[in-house]
Amino acid sequence: MSDVRTTRLLVHPIDTDEATRVLRRVAGPGDAWAHDFPFEGDLIAVKAFVQHTAESGEQRPFGHYRITALHDGLAIGGIGFRGPPTGGRVEIGYGLVPSARGHGYAREALVAMLALASTHGVRVVEATTTPDNVASQRTLAHAGFTLVATGDRLHHYEVGLENTTPTTAPRERP
Repeated sequence: MSDVRTTRLLVHPIDTDEATRVLRRVAGPGDAWAHDFPFEGDLIAVKAFVQHTAESGEQRPFGHYRITALHDGLAIGGIGFRGPPTGGRVEIGYGLVPSARGHGYAREALVAMLALASTHGVRVVEATTTPDNVASQRTLAHAGFTLVATGDRLHHYEVGLENTTPTTAPRERP
């Protein structure tokens, strides 16, 4: 699986070696991390990626990805699918370190992953947020998601890919 490059980001599929470094919070020789990477959300997502990989094997392209800002080459967060698609549907989650929030990076990475999922036969992508996570709710709305259900603990969103035209088209990196 190749890296996906957007206007401002490199979205890189991680492997278990990189995941182990993230979980240990110890950058390797080729790693360049923002001062607040990884944050708690990264650790939770990468731990789930490692567990799912150990149980089910290689997940690409439906694994976890590191988000890197092109302007400085630093890792600023992660985005990933929560398992392979089932019945044409897949769930996605994402997060950015506090120092990278508020610049539209999450939306840009999310749109890139929607395009990737679409090329692999996914028809619907699902996501959830907590009711108090207004920033994530805005990110989902700006990426084309619609609120489909609310509850005390989670808001559920979906986007149908057959009707989605990404506003920031990703480019496969050679």
